[in-house]
Amino acid sequence: MTFLGFHHVQVAMPEGREDEAVAFYAAVLGLEEFPKPPELAGRGGRWFRSGPVEVHLGVEERFAPATKAHPALLVDDLAALEERLRAAGIDAAADVELEGHRRVYVHDPFGNRLELIERT
Repeated sequence: MTFLGFHHVQVAMPEGREDEAVAFYAAVLGLEEFPKPPELAGRGGRWFRSGPVEVHLGVEERFAPATKAHPALLVDDLAALEERLRAAGIDAAADVELEGHRRVYVHDPFGNRLELIERT
């Protein structure tokens, strides 16, 4: 048995703030929102994707942001994404470059940490 990859990553969010999720994940990051299955739609949250990458935001009753644990989203043009983040007033904090990778950290509207990483 071999793991083939991730189907999706789920990030928690507080109840009733789906518009902020769409504004950040779709409008700023550029992920496409797609509908949750009808069986799950009543739980709140939103789902997004770009190519094979899916990010699901799920409502957590006693929400606390993930400030250390984080998904790392591999991108092909980090400079362009950083420009979109700056235009939206979002700070992208550069971190040390790892061999073959440039990376920055951002926080979504709920305080969750996201790593954006590009192969160099």
